[in-house]
Amino acid sequence: MYKHILIATDGSELAGKGVAHGLTLANSLAATVTFVNVSEPFPVLAWGGAVAGFAAGDELVNYEENARRYATDVLDRCKASADELGVPAKTLHIENKTPAEGILDVARTEACDLIVMASHGRRGLGRLLLGSQTAEVLSLTETPVLVVR
Repeated sequence: MYKHILIATDGSELAGKGVAHGLTLANSLAATVTFVNVSEPFPVLAWGGAVAGFAAGDELVNYEENARRYATDVLDRCKASADELGVPAKTLHIENKTPAEGILDVARTEACDLIVMASHGRRGLGRLLLGSQTAEVLSLTETPVLVVR
């Protein structure tokens, strides 16, 4: 049924449930997996003022280095889990995009036929204030999405 599954992860415990579920599914279907972790853009506007870009320069470098290091750690653990199950997998770290945008781009460019991702299932004001990357992916993709909670 599914041959190439995209599994999105932010490294959280909840995302770990999505990774485990996606790997189990991929293993049972003999599908390949692409793991993706997305690092959002540095919040330059949070620094404010006309010289915000200059003041935030060192922080930007630290942010990007830490994001790369974190993504490598998360994706290496995902790849090790896939290897343990014998599931062919590759990893991608997307920088400077919102999670939904990065997930959608990878799903298209890698020709994935299923997206697996976790969701907190927030409702009401929590969803309105925090946004929902899962809801955005669901509303903008034509690829089937499996949401793990």
